[in-house]
Amino acid sequence: MNANAPRMTVDLLLKRISDEYESLSRQLKLIGRYVEQHRDHLGLEGIQDVAAHCGVQPSAVVRFAKHFGFTGFTELQRVFRDGLSQQIAPGRNYSARIRDVIESGAPNLNAAQIAHEFLGGSLAGMQELQNTLDEVAFGRAVDLLADTQAIWIMGSRRSFPVAVYLDYALQHTDKRIGLVTAMGSMHEGQMRSVRTDDVMIAISFSPYAEETVTVAQQAVQRGARLIALTDSRMSPLAREADVALIVQDSATFGFRSLTATMGLAQSLFIALAYRLELPYRPTQAAAVSR
Repeated sequence: MNANAPRMTVDLLLKRISDEYESLSRQLKLIGRYVEQHRDHLGLEGIQDVAAHCGVQPSAVVRFAKHFGFTGFTELQRVFRDGLSQQIAPGRNYSARIRDVIESGAPNLNAAQIAHEFLGGSLAGMQELQNTLDEVAFGRAVDLLADTQAIWIMGSRRSFPVAVYLDYALQHTDKRIGLVTAMGSMHEGQMRSVRTDDVMIAISFSPYAEETVTVAQQAVQRGARLIALTDSRMSPLAREADVALIVQDSATFGFRSLTATMGLAQSLFIALAYRLELPYRPTQAAAVSR
């Protein structure tokens, strides 16, 4: 790389990949997604391993590296070796360990062991979120929510519980809140009520719910600001969003938890409540017990 160019970091490289993602070839897109989602392993993997995981030839990995200004894979890989440690992404490392246990034919686990493994993966995912939270983006998301009068929320399939929680929590503000459920395929009708300067919170993860992506795009077309809770800077939601909050929930035994995503959603509401100086209102049960 040019010796006079700014020192490349993982974050700068991932931003470049995200910015240029749509112009990349299909193979380079596959590699780009792999680099983002496995950045904690990339400093240790060989070019043959990366190519095999992406389903491409090693020459495609070299082309990817050169596209982004490196002399080859080794120079690109060096970027990921700085600061490589367990705490960078414990969720992924934990998931990899669980996968290895299963694939090695380990003895059957009892119910309590399964619970401990799953909860351990969830804790690791929360730790990863805490370590990688984009504080600037998070603050910007709170600003958007504080400055709007109407907030729309969309999340379907496994993201639906997170959307419902946000709907419940945000009802405690004085803002107009709309949960887009797509029930009866009426989400397009709901979108006609979206106005300029409204805010849409859209939640979706790979392989990305088509209805969520469609609603988010329609909201942007109508002048709303979009906050995306998603798993990649290269996801269709992130590319449409004013602010993208990236969260990688752990997967244990093939099941993805919602722990980190729900924690992010709750943090977003609590930060907004603090910003709006919402008064504490005890629940009816608490008030009666006094």
